[in-house]
Amino acid sequence: MTLFLLTFFLVYGGLHLYFFHRLRAAFTLPAGRQGAVGAVLLLLMAAPVLVRMAERRDYETAAAVLSQAGYLWMALLFLFFVTALGLEWYRLAVFLTGRIARRDLSRLFPPARVLFLAPLAAAVLLTGYGYAEALRVRTEHLEIATAKLPAGVERFRIVQLADVHVGITVRGERLKRLVAAAEAAAPDVLVSTGDLVDGQLDNLAESLAVLHRLPARYGKFAVTGNHEFYAGIDRALADNEKAGFRMLRGEAVPVAGLIAIAGVDDPVSMRNGAAPGVREAELLSSLPSGTFRVLLKHRPLTDRDAEGKFDLQLSGHTHAGQIFPFNLVTNFVFPFHRGDFVLPGGGRLHVSRGTGTWGPPVRLFAPPEVTVIDITPLPGGHPR
Repeated sequence: MTLFLLTFFLVYGGLHLYFFHRLRAAFTLPAGRQGAVGAVLLLLMAAPVLVRMAERRDYETAAAVLSQAGYLWMALLFLFFVTALGLEWYRLAVFLTGRIARRDLSRLFPPARVLFLAPLAAAVLLTGYGYAEALRVRTEHLEIATAKLPAGVERFRIVQLADVHVGITVRGERLKRLVAAAEAAAPDVLVSTGDLVDGQLDNLAESLAVLHRLPARYGKFAVTGNHEFYAGIDRALADNEKAGFRMLRGEAVPVAGLIAIAGVDDPVSMRNGAAPGVREAELLSSLPSGTFRVLLKHRPLTDRDAEGKFDLQLSGHTHAGQIFPFNLVTNFVFPFHRGDFVLPGGGRLHVSRGTGTWGPPVRLFAPPEVTVIDITPLPGGHPR
């Protein structure tokens, strides 16, 4: 975690320095104003840490204000840098062309103010669009035909929530929107594939009650994600249970004699002192043969030994990058990045784009998702 924070602030600090450099090149600012701008940028850079400190001391209003300002700024700064980088590549291309052609092409360079104001305007527009997109929850549908449903069952519906991140940002009206989308699907089973909660706030009772009221005919099941451990595993487990979820930590359970659901902890648990959990292959093999098996696993990683032992794995974690073009990074790290995959050893994997947001309340070209999975009998009847 220390290495992550060090890397994060080195990169984030570099983005702030670049922004400050472009601002100074565009406008002649006296020393006093430069100092004031620098102080504001330092405050915004420190906002993620200040939010956590305010949460831990139960300064909820301060945490809410800092999170909105700091995380929206984070999205805007990232998009400013990406847009400005395109102009920097253009400047480099003009420079190299001039050197090769031995001509002065400096007249083709954009003025310093354009190099600052054009990316800033683009970043503001894209951040605004992304903020609106994060509020529009999409319902994604997946249908799986199987011979493993008992006779007479025409459909079994699982609704998946992933990466909700209930906390300082995802609560209130934002949380009610995604709960409404899940409730409208009328789930037989509701599952959360990790990162249901986020942050250190103590007063999540109202938000957890909203989730608790979400009905599911045969129950609600969840697994841990990495943020459950960052927030404090004991508190996170209690919060999941207050939201009405049964935690599956290396456990497999039959559901009403119709399907079976298994769940495993996120690997970050072992970095937090937990003993290695039961192997997925052993866990899945403990379930009755001929039963439709669902594996809940936060990260979209597959265990070769377990392939062929489950019919469907449900995962999240990637957020599909959340803010374009960060998806280029997450797609490189996780080949199973978003959507549906047929696995070589048998079974399918669905990777949710995520239902909430982490950090910036912004999603750019990666809209939030509530996933509806309908398990139906194969045409021609039930062989069992």
